[in-house]
Amino acid sequence: MRILALAILAIGTISAAAPARAQTYGGGYPVCLHVYGPITYYECSYTSIPQCNASASGRAAQCVVNPYFANAYQDRPVRRRGVY
Repeated sequence: MRILALAILAIGTISAAAPARAQTYGGGYPVCLHVYGPITYYECSYTSIPQCNASASGRAAQCVVNPYFANAYQDRPVRRRGVY
């Protein structure tokens, strides 16, 4: 019984120690700023490419289109019944 408890504890410790990856892009804005450096990250808080380019000016950064924004707020298609 003691060996089983220690094995479960060891497996739990090893699985908890593994790093978890978060979603890279935020889904709320159409444009993201990809900042390069010792810590590379995405800052998704821009509504247009020119707005993002103004923030990226003079930095090691690039503006990219947010791939998760395109389908984030799609309305359902309207179905009309009996009208042709």
